[in-house]
Amino acid sequence: MPIIEINDLRHAGVEVFSSLTEAQLRNQLEPERGIFIVESPKVIRVALDAGFQPVSLLCERKHIDGDAADIIRRCPTIPVFTGARDLLAQLTGYTLTRGVLCAMRRKSPPKIEEICENARRIAVIDGVSDTTNIGAIFRSAAALGIDAVLLTTSACDPLNRRAVRVSMGSVFLVPWTWIEGDISQLRNLGFKTLAMALNSHAIPLDSPILKQENRLAIVLGTEGDGLPQQTIEHADYVVRIPMAHGVDSLNVAAASAVAFWELRAR
Repeated sequence: MPIIEINDLRHAGVEVFSSLTEAQLRNQLEPERGIFIVESPKVIRVALDAGFQPVSLLCERKHIDGDAADIIRRCPTIPVFTGARDLLAQLTGYTLTRGVLCAMRRKSPPKIEEICENARRIAVIDGVSDTTNIGAIFRSAAALGIDAVLLTTSACDPLNRRAVRVSMGSVFLVPWTWIEGDISQLRNLGFKTLAMALNSHAIPLDSPILKQENRLAIVLGTEGDGLPQQTIEHADYVVRIPMAHGVDSLNVAAASAVAFWELRAR
């Protein structure tokens, strides 16, 4: 295992952790050549178990024989960059990582048909750009039985560093990919589409008719503007969460958890 001691964050190979932007890491033209960063030993292990290929590791010296020891044993050929804590603490957000970061290779996005083939409940994230919300939605999706997640191209990348951290690795547990065009295409895959929206014609989330549907696509939009009108018009159902005390809506991440639980496949 090549242990590389660094005294400067400009050391060759460390730029993936220290200076490259999310856009530079992502490499949209060739996704399989893109890189993403995973923080903390627990989340790194989840990513490795999901089959993601590690590229390099960055950790404090004490973690080489400590929290990162089993990870290093699993990845014996990758470079392990290490340095003093005061040096690594200069990295933005490093104190939240439990001292271990791993650069990993992206995979090519799967086809929609592939991840939805045997799914009964899927989530569609339309235009949600907040990384914290994306991570929280994925964590709820994994915990509450969502079989796959589709994201419009205007939504945040689930492998964004903060989204991965907030999800606690759930982005590696639920199959996901990108969707282009309107949601009506999901009918061809056997799904009824359900738009979560504040609409005068919306039916309550606990409506019995929804529980009778075998395959549902739950569509979630941004907090400010909500779902586009075209998306609402193309949906088979428009649904709202009944509220008390005059509250009009929930944060999209909280709303997703409520919807996923209520609409789970029985």
